Amino acid sequence: MHVLIAPDAFTGTLTATQAAEAMAQGWRRAAPDDLLTLLPLSDGGPGFLDVLAGAIGGESVLVTVGDPLGRPVPATVLVTTDGERRTAWVESAQAVGLHLLEANERDPAVTTSAGLGELVLAAVETGADRVVVGLGGSATNDAGAGMLAVLAGLEEGTLTRGGLALGAVAPDDLVDVVPRAREALRGVELVAATDVDVPLLGLDGASASHAEDKGASPQLAQDLEGALGHLVAAVTAAHPAPTDLLTGRPRRLDREPGAGAAGGIGYALLVLGARRVSGVDTTLEAVGVDMLVGAADLVLTGEGCLDWQSRQGTVVSGVCTAAGRHGTPVVVVAGRVLLGRREAMAMGASGVYAVAESLADLDASLADPVPRLTARVSRVAATWSPGR
Repeated sequence: MHVLIAPDAFTGTLTATQAAEAMAQGWRRAAPDDLLTLLPLSDGGPGFLDVLAGAIGGESVLVTVGDPLGRPVPATVLVTTDGERRTAWVESAQAVGLHLLEANERDPAVTTSAGLGELVLAAVETGADRVVVGLGGSATNDAGAGMLAVLAGLEEGTLTRGGLALGAVAPDDLVDVVPRAREALRGVELVAATDVDVPLLGLDGASASHAEDKGASPQLAQDLEGALGHLVAAVTAAHPAPTDLLTGRPRRLDREPGAGAAGGIGYALLVLGARRVSGVDTTLEAVGVDMLVGAADLVLTGEGCLDWQSRQGTVVSGVCTAAGRHGTPVVVVAGRVLLGRREAMAMGASGVYAVAESLADLDASLADPVPRLTARVSRVAATWSPGR
């Protein structure tokens, strides 16, 4: 049997490549005669550039940027050429990723996206006429304010002090910032490849949905929501939004899908005129997933936690959709499964299995993820592979 192994990263424990290799090891243990094709994937978050570089090649340009607390970290700009078009690909998580911070350093009240501004400027300096920014896995919740400041040439100020400081931003503070940031990107097509399609504000927004995962208390998450709402009001007052051609009314950029991606960096990119695309769709198209799933008998995918957010815009949902076009069954192995069988089947999964089936299993899986994932996949293979 030909099995395509196409997981996302298991956030906080394994990269997509490590997860794919562990899955392959487990499958071979139970079904050594099966043909395995490994295809690590990304939704725009951590591992975005590794997946693209393996699929489409390109030139890697090494740079140094600031992390969420301003400390220098290495990052990469992937430059590809298609005819006369030169594209620079950047991964926001390399500058603002949650994995860059220790557990006791995670505080979205003060973490900043300024380092991503440095990374985008480095991408522009490669001479690219298109810059694609992969969004996901951030430690920040500042609506991209730090990135805007750096693109505008500001090194310090309220915009670079984290999400909570944005409650003090005034419209006058933004009068020059947005035009100067747009000028730094003049002649460049800006694309935001987001891992989620959530808005900036509200119950499904950046603060309510993800701030606690980045170290915020419930009260801080509410305070951040207020600070980001204040920033939106200030941006709108300083720079009225363009008119929606369908309704004739000003566009609410904060409500558009993907505005809340990466702690609201999606919103800042939309303010700069970016075009929003799905990060997972961008990745799947680059790797030629349709051809691969069409050639496979079974697809094995997975992620750290399969929950309600997995139903759209994720690697698992994208793989299920692609496999569904070819009638190829999909089996999902996730660190935790918080999605019911009916919802998983509606998403296109033929089978769903959890590595950790209890809290005790969860702690053990986080402490030593490879053996646990390998063992679980081995049992799955024994069920799904017909053997010799």
